Amino acid sequence: MNVKAYGAHAGDRPLEPLEITRRTPGAHDVQIDIAYCGVCHSDLHQVRSEWAGTLFPCVPGHEIVGRVSALGEHVKGFALGDLVGVGCIVDSCQHCEECDAGLENYCDGMIGTYNAPTADAPGHTLGGYSQRIVVHERYVLRIRHPEAQLAAVAPLLCAGITTYSPLRHWQAGPGKKVGVVGVGGLGHMGIKLAHAMGAHVVAFTTSDGKREAALTLGADEVVVSRNADEMAAHAGSFDMILNTVAAPHDLDAFLALLKRDGTMTLVGAPATPHPSPNVFSLIMKRRSLAGSLIGGIPETQEMLDFCAAHGIVADIELIRVEAINEAYERMLKGDVKYRFVIDSASLGALGA
Repeated sequence: MNVKAYGAHAGDRPLEPLEITRRTPGAHDVQIDIAYCGVCHSDLHQVRSEWAGTLFPCVPGHEIVGRVSALGEHVKGFALGDLVGVGCIVDSCQHCEECDAGLENYCDGMIGTYNAPTADAPGHTLGGYSQRIVVHERYVLRIRHPEAQLAAVAPLLCAGITTYSPLRHWQAGPGKKVGVVGVGGLGHMGIKLAHAMGAHVVAFTTSDGKREAALTLGADEVVVSRNADEMAAHAGSFDMILNTVAAPHDLDAFLALLKRDGTMTLVGAPATPHPSPNVFSLIMKRRSLAGSLIGGIPETQEMLDFCAAHGIVADIELIRVEAINEAYERMLKGDVKYRFVIDSASLGALGA
């Protein structure tokens, strides 16, 4: 079937209206009419070829929510009209150790929602900046939030799980002091989630102007990282620091804030590497520097259920699809609180 979409034909060209082909649902497929799609910073990196291996035409988008509009004959877990979501994964090998553990995000055969090889035309996956998507039932997620919150649920499919998974893995909760570096698309979700888990949350920002906003999101304290005295006051005190910043910066300044056996986990993905940390920042207190990549399908469903139970959604700005190029420029300037979301209904008006 042909559907309207928005994407780019080259890394140096703006996104524009496209017509793409979606497969007819197979026996285990779920067809979803997309209502909203979140805009991730990785969309910009990939579509502009700032990350290697971009396949064109590139239709970004992996924060997808909508309604089931068709089902394969063997699908049992979903019904027509269900509210569902699709995140960063639409396939994996389904038989490796990672897949068996529900950690499809670490499967060597993971197929991303866009820019990954597939048998479907044009030979690679095309994402959620489109009217419709067809996905194997294993990778479809149930949305239990009220329908009125659906647009603000969309960013949970990437920003939510990207921050939830490391917080859960490193056991953020009561009695733990957790730092969140950056108060942006990822950081604002990290603050909300760590607070809901019961941790003592300290937000780090380079801007004093974000202090009040971070407190409103659920931070117990806010540190301006450019203020040496504020940083020094927290030396050696954190169980975990979740670093969401997607630009190269000095990691040593934050490693020094960890307790013995504390961990700083990187989830921001800069286009160029961070400066290498001083090894003594790690070995003197047996500290760890780690990374984390989104989450598997079971954990993503767990995150969505946790957020529904705690009333957590992203703070968003809803846009029409034709505003996406302007939104990218604003995103680069940090001019959004805190996540753009595309109203997919606007795709229907393209070319009308």
